[in-house]
Amino acid sequence: MKKRGVVQALKDYVSAANYLSAIQIYLQSNFLLEEPLIPDDLKPRFLGHWGTCPGINFAYAHLNYLIKKHRFSMMFVLGPGHGYPALQANLFLEGTLRRYYPKAKQNLEGIGYMAKQFSWPYGFPSHSNPGTPGVILEGGELGYALSTSYGAVLDNPDLIVACLIGDGEAETGPTATAWHLNKFIDPAKNGAVLPILHLNGYKISGPTIFGRMSGKELKSLFYGYGYTPYIIEGKNIHKKMINTLERAYTSIRSIQKKARKGGLKTPPRWPMIMLKTPKGWTGIKELHNKKIEGNALSHQVVAKNAKENPIELKALEEWLGSYDFEKLFDKKTGFCNNVKRIIPAPNLCMGNNKHAFAHKNYKELKLPPAKRYSHKPVAPGQVMLSSMVVAGDYLAEVFKLNEKNRNFRFFSPDETYSNKLDAVFEETKRAFVWPIKSWDQDISRDGRVIEILSEHSLQGLAQGYTLTGRHMVFASYEAFIEIVSSMADQYEKFLKGSKDVKWRGEVPSFTYILTSSGWRQEHNGFSHQNPAFISGILESSGSFARVYFPSDANSMLVVLEKCLKSKNGINVIVAGKTFEPLWISLEAAKKELERGLMIWEFASDKKPDIVFAAVGDYLTKESLAAVSLIKKELPKVRARFVSIAELTSLGIGNKDSSFSDFDNYFTKDKPVIFNYHGYPTDLNSLLLKQDNPKRFFVHGYTEHGSTTTPFDMHVRNETSRFHLVIEAVDELMKRGVVSRGEGLGVINHCKRKLTDHGKYIRRHGIDPEEISGWKWS
Repeated sequence: MKKRGVVQALKDYVSAANYLSAIQIYLQSNFLLEEPLIPDDLKPRFLGHWGTCPGINFAYAHLNYLIKKHRFSMMFVLGPGHGYPALQANLFLEGTLRRYYPKAKQNLEGIGYMAKQFSWPYGFPSHSNPGTPGVILEGGELGYALSTSYGAVLDNPDLIVACLIGDGEAETGPTATAWHLNKFIDPAKNGAVLPILHLNGYKISGPTIFGRMSGKELKSLFYGYGYTPYIIEGKNIHKKMINTLERAYTSIRSIQKKARKGGLKTPPRWPMIMLKTPKGWTGIKELHNKKIEGNALSHQVVAKNAKENPIELKALEEWLGSYDFEKLFDKKTGFCNNVKRIIPAPNLCMGNNKHAFAHKNYKELKLPPAKRYSHKPVAPGQVMLSSMVVAGDYLAEVFKLNEKNRNFRFFSPDETYSNKLDAVFEETKRAFVWPIKSWDQDISRDGRVIEILSEHSLQGLAQGYTLTGRHMVFASYEAFIEIVSSMADQYEKFLKGSKDVKWRGEVPSFTYILTSSGWRQEHNGFSHQNPAFISGILESSGSFARVYFPSDANSMLVVLEKCLKSKNGINVIVAGKTFEPLWISLEAAKKELERGLMIWEFASDKKPDIVFAAVGDYLTKESLAAVSLIKKELPKVRARFVSIAELTSLGIGNKDSSFSDFDNYFTKDKPVIFNYHGYPTDLNSLLLKQDNPKRFFVHGYTEHGSTTTPFDMHVRNETSRFHLVIEAVDELMKRGVVSRGEGLGVINHCKRKLTDHGKYIRRHGIDPEEISGWKWS
């Protein structure tokens, strides 16, 4: 087509998309305005956002033309989630929607189906969702589009992701940091992201920051971020967009070609576009003497009282009529040729992009046998190992085995060394494509570890990587993973929604490793002591998320292996990095993980008088120390120890919520002293389901922290061996298992130990040897 013909075709396509976007918000009948618009034609509720839709339609149309011209693979990631009417209009026009929703045919019935079902009970949601073909980002909560896009292009060298970011969304912290992710994209091995910042100037009720910045300021800012910025605005905007997209595409391919031939010596400067169009562009200009188009009043529903107000109804009718949809669509022949000319071949449509369907891009992860990295305990608790050091060795081998597949990544906020996982650098490096100094350690352009001090960016990268079919691990300090708790919740909703969408297919599970936990952050103080992320995960409904608490290095190996094999879920592994006792063999650890908990025979008697249970490595050590102390001081007392390796929102272990075998572990009537890694309320809510819940006593983190010693963290939160023994003996006295004289003697002994400990650490600054050097015997 000649350029003049192209521009007209683009205008017609955008007009059709704008019309289809608008009627989704307003109409439940009379979809072609064949009769004068009446209140009964309107939906009982007007839901959706209009203001951002025209800009989305403009960008999507031009991207379609670029794809059709160059025949390449492009994915579209939409930041403004409530601009969904526009996304759905485009999926309808390109025919993708019909592929997955047969009723969405490109005829009058199909138009009616799409419009009526938008924001309708059990119809199409109001924002991007798992039921939307081509989507890898749950819309609604803003800020994650750009980082998710960068995650999608990692190890996908032929993929370009066009990411449209709203200027309101651009004010969020996650987006602000995500602009820097261009510095981790090696053009020799990865795809490219083309960010399109949509500057329509307004949020819900006020101006955006970027919308009020001058062109010079904007260009300076994004040049500083490492981009080549282009501003598109004003007259002849279609021609400008055609030319700019062509330059951007040519630039991307030039950078990649040069890098793949080994000729790129300086950091690549990727293109990015700032598209300036009025808010609510082409909509109602003015209503009730108030400016609508180009103002915040067009953000959501314009003419929201049209069902009752004749003036607004007339304004709505004139607005919809201004698109001359009857010239663009015929009931018999469908859409006009101009509209069809813009649409790429079905296999190149953005809604059909194979990378948005994880199972089409999936490569199985090759894993080494856990046995290769396991250790045999000489006796329980006598060998000292770091779970993170062992995990690092295992992950290094995972990188080695999957070097050719390039389907595994590791993400961490500058903590790989700190968390003792740095063995991975024996097989890969940290990615960085900007200047690298001679003294920089473990950094290269092609590194498969990404470190940036933004948990938001890492979460987005990992989501984009996983939802395009690849495998990953995200390791973080336990206290600061809470930063992304809302993102994790959004991601879990995406997984839950995907379960009901047959064509979604399976995705690799998202695996977190939470280490440097509060129990060993005593030197960094109170701010570094926070297990709240675990609580949020356990509060989630269903069985998508599992939290694992490996008690030692062998347990860590079997848990890590299981998580990396799993699909369609969220795994959270909580384990320490310090050198701690090795309690059980690899075979025992595997057996424990099968059910999620196990009675440790070496620390248990038959027919116990009392049960100790622990969740978490440091809490396990204190519980076993309590069992040992009771055996020493009260040898006639029979005790049992239960190690708990897994919790879910359904309960303890990986069985269903019925806990049919609960009593086999915890007895029917004996007191049970739980020592739990996180907040006691997590476990209390699960134990309420059991008979006689008053027999359960849960110790855990109770927000008593400071800069102190490791053992004093347990003392402050009453998870220490002495606190456990005091409570256990008190219960045993109440039940007549231990005489009052014997019991009080032990309790007073424990209280003296606690007092002596407080004095000792104030004097010496460390825990006494009898605590720090304690071993099971």
